[in-house]
Amino acid sequence: MEITFLGTSSGVPTRSRNVSSIALRLPQRAEVWLFDCGEGTQHQLLRSDIKTSQLRRIFITHLHGDHIFGLMGLLASCGLAGSGQDVDIYGPSGLAEYLRACAKYSYTHLGDRVRVHTIAPGRVHEEEDFTVSCGLLKHRVPAYGYRIEEKDRPGRFDVERATALGIPPGPIYGKLKKGETVTLDDGRRISGADLCGETEIGRKIAYCTDTIFCDGAIELAENADVLIHEATFAHQDSQLAFESLHSTSTMAAQVALAARVKLLLMTHFSPRYFPGNSLDVSNLLEEARAIFPNTKLAYDFLTHEVPRNREMSEVEKSSIAPPLPKTVVRPRKN
Repeated sequence: MEITFLGTSSGVPTRSRNVSSIALRLPQRAEVWLFDCGEGTQHQLLRSDIKTSQLRRIFITHLHGDHIFGLMGLLASCGLAGSGQDVDIYGPSGLAEYLRACAKYSYTHLGDRVRVHTIAPGRVHEEEDFTVSCGLLKHRVPAYGYRIEEKDRPGRFDVERATALGIPPGPIYGKLKKGETVTLDDGRRISGADLCGETEIGRKIAYCTDTIFCDGAIELAENADVLIHEATFAHQDSQLAFESLHSTSTMAAQVALAARVKLLLMTHFSPRYFPGNSLDVSNLLEEARAIFPNTKLAYDFLTHEVPRNREMSEVEKSSIAPPLPKTVVRPRKN
């Protein structure tokens, strides 16, 4: 699983940062999922090594322009390119009407290959290997965060041991690889778990933007391998965050700490913190790391590979400190 940031600015693009969009690449199945699609996203895709022909699903957080103005152009270009790939789009109420209006007045025919799904809190998509759920955040308009979960799977199947046990190859191997228990013709019951290595724990990613600090973000990010969270403002500009219902760097770090995530990737930075100003994004990073040390700044075209997990042994589990309480010090309006 690879995360590629296609836009990391808030509100408007800058020379070095485009507006919101993130691509999740699933290399094992040659498929790409997009989260938000701000203006210029298709240009960012062309500048990256991501193939638009592999675009299969698009998840929209909310209907502000810096998150959707690139959607119609991308869909139209894909159609003109003749890729023929089905695209499922998930987003809040009003997204389908927006796309229909765009198609009507631009005389664009999307056809049946584009399907729009109106989301509500809970599971929005499930397949053999993944589930995607969403939850309400706290913003000026209805906004949702997403949680992507890879399902656990058994470890490497020991073919040599299976052969030594006299288990005939074929469909039985497939069941054993899934961890199932099978009964052989001679009456022996064989557990697939005994023939597989350590369980590969599914990876978890949370994507939370736009929002001010809220419990919904903590719930979505619970024990995630990666939390992608907006950090529009520096802590000293918290008043602006409260007025616009965006997050500061310290709010993003508080969510990461409360949710016990492994890594925080901050994005959606206000142009006011770009080089040459009194504060820049390095100051936001310093603020966040004071609360949650394993924090990194996202930038356009940053690609982060989410490593595979494995089930911990009892010895490893016993060496881990107990989880922190969920309660955190909430920011207050001055």
